[in-house]
Amino acid sequence: MSEALSIPVDVGDVELVSAVFDAPAESRALIVLGHGAGAGMNHGHMASITAALNERGVAVLRFHFPYMELGKNRTDRVEVCSAVYAAVAEAGRTRARGKPLLLGGHSFGGRMASHAVLEPSLSDVAGLVFFSFPLHMPGKPSIKRAAHLPDVTQPMLFLSGTRDNMAEEDQLAAALENVGEATVHRLFTGDHSFKILKRTRKDAEDIYVEAARVAAEWLDAKGI
Repeated sequence: MSEALSIPVDVGDVELVSAVFDAPAESRALIVLGHGAGAGMNHGHMASITAALNERGVAVLRFHFPYMELGKNRTDRVEVCSAVYAAVAEAGRTRARGKPLLLGGHSFGGRMASHAVLEPSLSDVAGLVFFSFPLHMPGKPSIKRAAHLPDVTQPMLFLSGTRDNMAEEDQLAAALENVGEATVHRLFTGDHSFKILKRTRKDAEDIYVEAARVAAEWLDAKGI
């Protein structure tokens, strides 16, 4: 099933954000999924993530951050994004029907989820799934964006392509050195947007199928 929603938020210029809820006939969990900085919830990448997760029994509630709702280029502040995540998660709880609630997102959306989960109102979140966590700018290795991650108590799954130039392998390992429950899975030949090298990866499973499979196996391992 697919349901278009308008979710009330209290963040200033925007009173409602658009959202879409997609769920399989039987779901094991629901993830609130934030989009990347440059493209909204309806981008093909987000749709592919959603479809693959649905195939694995995970319902998806994707949404627009306020700046995207208004057609602006500049992303919202962390505080605004956290408030929006909290509002969308409330709508997610109703639709989860007692099943585990997860937060996550692609790139910027995932990073904002990692901040939002520190809010008391989101303490019931069972885990976080990041589709290409944007640890640093391309060509500028740094782990500053991960400074808050040791404060996250929920288990986290990082799905990152082996060609992701915004999360170099050594940098991500260093960033997670003092983080409690963090799992990293490298998607062979994938870049930050999950684009692959077709000749090299031709015998491998679809990258979205792989990401969703790993996420489902991770949920099993964590008892979620």
